[in-house]
Amino acid sequence: MPEATDHTFITRFRIPRAMWDAYGTAASRVGVDRSADLVDHVRDFIRKHGNEQELADLAAAEQELAERRARKGGRPKKEPIS
Repeated sequence: MPEATDHTFITRFRIPRAMWDAYGTAASRVGVDRSADLVDHVRDFIRKHGNEQELADLAAAEQELAERRARKGGRPKKEPIS
């Protein structure tokens, strides 16, 4: 597993724009954040289908998320660039 950095990993994937937009409006309507929903899906998928190493990686990732959330005050929001 790659070494943890100071920032949560950002990834890109391909999805039809209409599907992404529909996901966003549907998620918003039910009060769900798309990013959190995707993380929950990945977590559930690994729990269901992961092997021993993948489950260990999930446990390490959960620990990393817990540490980030416990950081007092969290990370400040980025200022917009003028």
